[in-house]
Amino acid sequence: MPKSKRNKQVTLSKTKKKGRDHKEAIVNGIKEAAEKYECVYVFSFENMRNQKFKEFREQLKSSSRFFLGSNKVMQVALGRSAADEISPGIHKVSKLLRGDAGMVFTNLSKEEVERLFKEFEEYDFARTGSLATEKVDLKEGPLEQFTHEMEPFLRKQGMPVRLNKGVVELVSDFVVCEEGKSLSPEAARILRLMGIKMATFRLHLICRWSRDDFELYIDGPDESDVECS
Repeated sequence: MPKSKRNKQVTLSKTKKKGRDHKEAIVNGIKEAAEKYECVYVFSFENMRNQKFKEFREQLKSSSRFFLGSNKVMQVALGRSAADEISPGIHKVSKLLRGDAGMVFTNLSKEEVERLFKEFEEYDFARTGSLATEKVDLKEGPLEQFTHEMEPFLRKQGMPVRLNKGVVELVSDFVVCEEGKSLSPEAARILRLMGIKMATFRLHLICRWSRDDFELYIDGPDESDVECS
């Protein structure tokens, strides 16, 4: 039987891939920032939370400009060697853009930047695959923090529960997670329900560059020929 033409699938939305124009915009933005601002810092991050980072960036909007994206694109913008760098010595910054890293160009004082990054710390619920920071185990008995409507969901997460006179009850001890071990999807959901936050979003300074000097905040970067002089 021939297929009906009326069954033809139609895409209602199209997503454009970030291409050359997007990369060129980033490169041009970095070059403009290098001329406008006094210093640039490379920072690393752990447990990134986009909304929290957006708030931090907004807080410094009047004095700084952040770049977070493809390390290779940012390296090209700065220059990967002394031969193609956009400012003297700034290729040292380029060499430290690896992994989970970003840049911030700023006119803030060194002391202020160090203070802001040191004090920045946001707690949030851990995601699947994160390492548990502590052991969480539940003892046999009633779980009064959960309503009776949640009993089927808890059972789906592997918890040995039942309803006893309308109260969710554990029929045996249950270990949600072990310290230092990766969280399963079920464990991450249970911890969220219990209100236990194990993830800390932090930013760590890696280096600082200005037209006058270059400073490392870390000891001996691996696989790098960065010079501090």
